[in-house]
Amino acid sequence: MIHAWEEDTREAYGTGLLMWHCFCDRGAIPEIERAPANQPLLSAFVAHLAAVYLGKMISNYLHGVRAWHILNGVPWLLEKWEMDTMLCTADKLTPPSSKKKRRCPYTPKFIGVLRQQMDLSNPLDTAVFTCLTTCFYASARLSKFTTCTLQTFHPSTHITLRDLSYNQDRNRHKVTVLHLPKTKMAGIEGKDVYWVSQEGDTDPTHALQNHLRVNCPSEASHLFAYRVKHLHKPLTKTKFLERVGKAVHAAGREPLQGHSIRIGSTLEYLLRGVPFDMMKAKGRWAGDAFLLYLQKHVVIIAPYIQAVPAVHDTFIRYTMPPPR
Repeated sequence: MIHAWEEDTREAYGTGLLMWHCFCDRGAIPEIERAPANQPLLSAFVAHLAAVYLGKMISNYLHGVRAWHILNGVPWLLEKWEMDTMLCTADKLTPPSSKKKRRCPYTPKFIGVLRQQMDLSNPLDTAVFTCLTTCFYASARLSKFTTCTLQTFHPSTHITLRDLSYNQDRNRHKVTVLHLPKTKMAGIEGKDVYWVSQEGDTDPTHALQNHLRVNCPSEASHLFAYRVKHLHKPLTKTKFLERVGKAVHAAGREPLQGHSIRIGSTLEYLLRGVPFDMMKAKGRWAGDAFLLYLQKHVVIIAPYIQAVPAVHDTFIRYTMPPPR
């Protein structure tokens, strides 16, 4: 049953469970009262966390306690509306000191600056740079192209060279397709992500070709595996962020977070005029979460609110779809 949750979700839930037991230990809560946990105790737990942590993190921790109940066959006594009310309150009570700064987006120019700080004949550098350009132009999460640890790589759940293919439309526009073997929404069926060649020194096609030449990963190894002596190591998220961090520092720039890659990709394509619904499909959003990016960048909407009927109609069709 534990496989109902993805690996990264289980990690977050595990931290939440640890926080739960630390909270109960501190309050001398007996084991029998920890599961099933009653509403007053869970409310006190959430209130305790609200003084320090972000609302989203508290939500993960509370859901971790819930998952623990489910896995052990213990009734979960909270109704959904009670959980929602608790978490809404916790989010509003989050102190300003705990709130993260807005994530600045990656841009092609910023990626180009990082490229100048890397040696693309070096196995690790070329793997990291190729992974970066792939994530950016495929509008994909970094976690989908890296592994958590060296030991957690498995061909059935992580991308390999076998998952790389090419396609083209009727106008002979070539598209690079990468099949993600497993995703949260699609499960083991996976999903395809894709990009096309770009102009300039951030071209993902050239980066990938160089990576395959320098590192020569086997068909069954991690797509972004890099050579270390006579071995190939899968590219972990930690190693990726570590190397990018060094490049950022060497360039004298402010560090950005991993999720800023996907944010930057979304912004870049929208600024190029890619329609909202097409960007939603490319980014594989099940809901309208990507609209949060629009609220932070009014320049995206500006072309759609000018007195140009064709563009204006596109905006209206998306924001006010016809009745069914």
